[in-house]
Amino acid sequence: MLYPLKFKPRVKERIWGGSAILKKKGSAVSRLAKDKLYGESWDLSAVKGDVSVVTNGFLKGNNLEEIIEVYMGELMGEAHFERFGLEFPLLVKYLDCCDKLSVQVHPDDALAEERHGSYGKTEAWYIADCKPGAAIYLGFKDLSLSREEYIAAVSESRLEELLNRVEVKKGDIFFIPAGTVHALGAGIEVVEVQQTSDVTYRIYDWDRVDATGKGRELHTALAVDAIDFEADADLLHKPYDLQRGGEVKVIDSKFFTMSLLDVADYKLLDRSALDSFIIYIALSGNMTVKADGNAESLSEGELVLIPAECCEVEFEGCGRLMEVYIR
Repeated sequence: MLYPLKFKPRVKERIWGGSAILKKKGSAVSRLAKDKLYGESWDLSAVKGDVSVVTNGFLKGNNLEEIIEVYMGELMGEAHFERFGLEFPLLVKYLDCCDKLSVQVHPDDALAEERHGSYGKTEAWYIADCKPGAAIYLGFKDLSLSREEYIAAVSESRLEELLNRVEVKKGDIFFIPAGTVHALGAGIEVVEVQQTSDVTYRIYDWDRVDATGKGRELHTALAVDAIDFEADADLLHKPYDLQRGGEVKVIDSKFFTMSLLDVADYKLLDRSALDSFIIYIALSGNMTVKADGNAESLSEGELVLIPAECCEVEFEGCGRLMEVYIR
């Protein structure tokens, strides 16, 4: 019988990173060098070369693909296993952005399959922490911007003036469909949930250069066919009102459903109707999660995967959770 699964974070050095991931992930990353800049922690991944490995229970040491191969629909949900096979469909990251990330766009499923044999990349950001005045870039200021105007701005190095800047605060959630031009600004920590895809088109990097005076590669020609020029940032921000002990659904898309839950001492969840794996991410607090008689601790910054065969999930303690599954 399966149980709540925990995984070892796969931490990535990035020039725009910092030290927050070392603090957030604690003992799970204690062997990492303290003098490096870490920008990303891949907390649940099926990306080739970066497949997550279990750290608890009798499946410890097995990776996510190996577990799916053995348990199939019991882990994934029957319909999801038929659809996705051995490739887990979601990727969860924690990002520490001490500098601006490049301006990017991701292709949708159809374009990504045609060009790369991959899924597209629709994603969501939860602002886990940020400095005052921190901002993201989401879509264009002018929703009537034409393809020709965009190409001209890129060629004339005027893209920055077209971008829509959005100030953020802790707890904000943004849903970012494939095709939306976007970038994370400096001074922001983010929980990112996305389709399993590592296809990114970089369209602007703030005119940064390395020590030799060389800028990073841009994907201007590839990007233009992927861009949704009418992406409206006002619609992509997902406000919510989460009460003590309550839960609220924030995103409900064909790619994933995301809810926030507040645990005040105890919460019992019946998820028998879903026939889906469920990911729980501790956004704050310390809790114990129980499923089918198996218990695991869950502290801020940690993630647990609940197999589809586990119909009821219990939480004891206090804190806030993100819940993610595919309907």
